[in-house]
Amino acid sequence: MTTIAASRPAFSLDLWWIPRSIALGLVAFIIFGPLTNLFLWAVTERWYFPHALPLEYGFSYWGRVFSPRGTAMESLTNSILVAFLTVALAMALAVPAGYALAPLRALIMLTFLIPQAFPNLPVYVNIARLFYQFGLNGTVAGVVLVHVTHGLVYAVWIATAAFASIDRELEEAARSIGASPLRTFRDVTLPLAAPGLLASAIFVFLESLDEFTGSYFVGAPDVNTMPLLLYTASAGGNYQIASITAVLLLLPSVGFMLVIERFLKSDVLSKVGH
Repeated sequence: MTTIAASRPAFSLDLWWIPRSIALGLVAFIIFGPLTNLFLWAVTERWYFPHALPLEYGFSYWGRVFSPRGTAMESLTNSILVAFLTVALAMALAVPAGYALAPLRALIMLTFLIPQAFPNLPVYVNIARLFYQFGLNGTVAGVVLVHVTHGLVYAVWIATAAFASIDRELEEAARSIGASPLRTFRDVTLPLAAPGLLASAIFVFLESLDEFTGSYFVGAPDVNTMPLLLYTASAGGNYQIASITAVLLLLPSVGFMLVIERFLKSDVLSKVGH
């Protein structure tokens, strides 16, 4: 009897793999199910209900996307150009702001996050009306400014955390041996904050690359971007074109997130939001 009673807990613990496996399977399905469907549509020629899998595979739609008559290359070029300009302008503002405001990061983060509490749609509608008066509607400059207003939150947030994670004694040591404030910032502070600033720039780039609402109200139809092309294809029921566009947007996001995971250290992450 003692042997049987002692074996029951072990037997019950052995069954824990069943709910764990079910839970992991559900999580995997939620994450990879839509991605699998996306990649299937990207290589599908014919697929309709009630068939569970495509009837014909091929890459003819990829040729249509990148054909000279298509707008994908123009949209991709515009998206990359706008994203790089957004990163340049946002980081030019975020680096000095993050360094100066690091001691007050909690208050500054609250100030920057308050505008994000409002719905984007009415904000961008009013921005579009304002930009129209200054001739910025339908221009790359107007789209970049909209993206900067949105991406600056992430830029300043992470930049502030990067500068706050630096030991101020290192800066004081440089100053004590005769280094000027500018040289201390250039030779000590900036190199130490570089990984966090790189992660901040990547976040802004990805945010700009995927931004739709502001691009639609300020840039369309003169400035076409990949999210606008994705929306147009989806609204027209062209799931192959929409899926190919989504794949093109997904690849840099995955690659850059791997870079962020490598360079954004735990001491910087611990300062974010505090």
